[in-house]
Amino acid sequence: MDVVENSDNRLSAGRAIWAAVLGVVSAVAAGHLVAGLLDANASPFLAVGNTAIDITPAPVKDWAIATFGTADKVVLLTGMAVVLLGFAALAGLLSRQSPAPGTVVAVVVGALGLIAVMVRPDLGQLAILAPLASLFAGVAVFRLMHRLSRPPIESADRRKFLQTSAGVVAGVGLAGVGGQLLGSRTDVEGSRAAIGQLTPATPAAPVPAGADFVPHTARFVTSNRDFYRIDTALSVPKVRAEDWVLRIHGAVDNELTLRYEDIRRFPLVERTVTLACVSNEVGGDLISTSNFIGVPLKDVLAGAGVKPGADQLFSTSADGWTCGTPVADIMERGLLAIGMNGEPLPVEHGFPARMVVPGLYGYVSATKWVVDMEFNRFADKEAYWLERGWAQRGPIKTQSRIDTPRGSAKAGKVTVAGVAWAQTRGIAKVEVRADEQDWVPASLATEVNPDTWRMWQTDLELAPGEHTIQCRATDRTGYTQTDALAAPAPDGATGWHTVSISVS
Repeated sequence: MDVVENSDNRLSAGRAIWAAVLGVVSAVAAGHLVAGLLDANASPFLAVGNTAIDITPAPVKDWAIATFGTADKVVLLTGMAVVLLGFAALAGLLSRQSPAPGTVVAVVVGALGLIAVMVRPDLGQLAILAPLASLFAGVAVFRLMHRLSRPPIESADRRKFLQTSAGVVAGVGLAGVGGQLLGSRTDVEGSRAAIGQLTPATPAAPVPAGADFVPHTARFVTSNRDFYRIDTALSVPKVRAEDWVLRIHGAVDNELTLRYEDIRRFPLVERTVTLACVSNEVGGDLISTSNFIGVPLKDVLAGAGVKPGADQLFSTSADGWTCGTPVADIMERGLLAIGMNGEPLPVEHGFPARMVVPGLYGYVSATKWVVDMEFNRFADKEAYWLERGWAQRGPIKTQSRIDTPRGSAKAGKVTVAGVAWAQTRGIAKVEVRADEQDWVPASLATEVNPDTWRMWQTDLELAPGEHTIQCRATDRTGYTQTDALAAPAPDGATGWHTVSISVS
């Protein structure tokens, strides 16, 4: 950051960039600090990220999920930070002569943050204070550092520049930590702990010993820690059970407002259910099974009295995400879940309450942090993913996956194993073949219920060399999964899972 003395009185490139970078990080930290006082999602950085998720085309989202899996949000935030620093460097270079260009860039970027906060459906009017604080801090710090960097630079000026830089860096750190602490002041984990273990009045049937083929396949019941998570929330909503309110309205005879204690008065049931994400590629791992505990939605909705003609339950999450679910499926097998695997829902999986509807992909059935349920018609309102071109109903397709072998194997008898699923229909048969030869029936693990996945395995004799293995499943309706390859959009991927292995 040494200054190059020149006749046009310009800043050195290093100091100009440094001034702009300090302005940017100050803006982010100030916005984060004020957002901590109001709502974590009011942070302009997070608001821009959430808006970016909302406007990203479906094919790009599918690519991100397929490429990065559950780390997609970390990648997005990292990419945003890199782009923001890039803009800062450009603004600094444009401002070597005058702070005006950098100020204009700061105002434009700040305005984008302000707009992103204003359009968020989960934020109130006071949320604009966060981007306003961000804009003010960013411009003020940039112009201050720019002024301190003006040549000629004397020894005292250098000391003041370095001292101010250190002060700004320390302030950024304190603001960032303060915002994080303030944003975490809602003791949602304490609320979970106070609920304790959930004991259903009607427990699920015990999972039989023969339900999986570990170590060749996944475990039948997925731990809460390993359960897949795909949602649009950059910052997980933090709602305490004692603050949670569910509003039920629309085409009903009686509007209802229910609190957590109201739900706990219902007899709890436990159901073993496999959930699947519509973004799951053929052979993907965005599928998991849990023992969900809750109340059948038909019982919760009985007091509302759903009017004839309503075919959609339009549900809304605490973060503003929306979902449209067929009423018929809700009434037949929908669950308002408050627990997973014997404990209250983990925060990242929807605490205090979420929807679980077997047989439907999550984008039309599995609203987490649910706070609003409106009955209407599909023609009346389009939910989040329908607005982005996805299908209306989203029934889960009959699919199967090879878990082992992957990559290589020893010649001779090779165990081929995996999982298959056709929720609400059940799996009747899985077949495997190598190198497009005859199909070989696989042995099926014990079926737990039609709403869950089913493990399978078989042995193939394979000689040394390169081999291609495929699998296909047939459900209890007699339908065999198609070999036609289709991407996840608009209603789920199709095709036979195919793996290539090297046998030695």
